[in-house]
Amino acid sequence: MAATDQTVTTTTEGPVGSRAGWVMLSITRIVIGFYFFWAFIDKLFGLGFSTCRQDDGSIEVMCDRAWLSGARITEGYLGSSSGPMADFYANLGTQAWTDWPFMIGLCGIGLALMLGIGTRVGMWSAILMLAMMWTSHSWPNQGGNTTNPFVDDHIIMIVAIAAAVLLEVRYQAVGFGEPWKRLSVVEKNRWLI
Repeated sequence: MAATDQTVTTTTEGPVGSRAGWVMLSITRIVIGFYFFWAFIDKLFGLGFSTCRQDDGSIEVMCDRAWLSGARITEGYLGSSSGPMADFYANLGTQAWTDWPFMIGLCGIGLALMLGIGTRVGMWSAILMLAMMWTSHSWPNQGGNTTNPFVDDHIIMIVAIAAAVLLEVRYQAVGFGEPWKRLSVVEKNRWLI
């Protein structure tokens, strides 16, 4: 049996299929990007969602748990790790340098996914970060994963990000990816898509 080449038929509007489906794929990418970017902003300034919310429910912006106030962002999270890699992650949390790649990662992944540029780098960075979060806190039968022994929001986001980015290499319904792909530096270095 001979192998056949698969081709994607396109129209002037983009790939064949539901335009609404392509828009929803882009919106999925943007929403997940905002999830990362908001975590960066909240930890940076202490806006009261996961950072700087007081016991009485009030919010103290720029409290001592905000990164700009000198707080150690990764120490508490990694210190509460569970599962077989708990000691490894808890040790990482004691090292101040871990705050920098974590915060840069949150910001970079968020912006790449929201804007639709540099999404391949953003995808691999997100997969690495989410996999580390899963192995630090959601290991089967350990930590916070209580509804399914293997799949939680980290795994779902990994799959959604990969699907969106890999499909949008062909066509991006919402975002700056199409003009970005036409830049000469991106045409020469396709990993920058």
